[in-house]
Amino acid sequence: MSEKFRGEFLGNRVVVWDPQQGSKLYAEGFYGKPLGIRKPKAPSFNKPLELSLLEALYLMEKGKLTLVDAGTKRELSFEEFKEIASKIHDKLEEKYIVYKDLRDKGYVVRPGMKFGADFAVYEHGPGIDHAPFLVHVLPMNSRLSALEIVRAGRLATTVRKKFIISTISPEGKPIYYVFTWFRA
Repeated sequence: MSEKFRGEFLGNRVVVWDPQQGSKLYAEGFYGKPLGIRKPKAPSFNKPLELSLLEALYLMEKGKLTLVDAGTKRELSFEEFKEIASKIHDKLEEKYIVYKDLRDKGYVVRPGMKFGADFAVYEHGPGIDHAPFLVHVLPMNSRLSALEIVRAGRLATTVRKKFIISTISPEGKPIYYVFTWFRA
């Protein structure tokens, strides 16, 4: 059986305080971000690891993370944490379905906020390759203006990435719409 990591939920974030556990978790799939280190040069560091709420949910569902509430010192179940996280994180349910699908397919999924998307998706991982995809998650019946699509396409082209919009089908499965831009 693989190692089970221990995290602590502190209001709106999850921290793995043990630097050894944090380093192992980061090395296993580029999960989280070491506190105080902007871009880790190596998978081993002597700092706690901060996980996003989506990463924590995924690792809990996979049986790799035990999560304790910092206030009560009580272990949280996956369902309890998901309910709490959905009150903090906008579109948590939809984003989690997409995050999980991409991770299960072997991709490394990192926050894409600096690109104006929900996720930057890597084939191998940050520092190894550049993220070829930007994924933005929208509710199924969302409307996008032509200007929003052009804006997203221009940004993705500028940073040499494919822009993907994902929605969730009525059956609860992610649907991906890939936009590829070219010069006429």
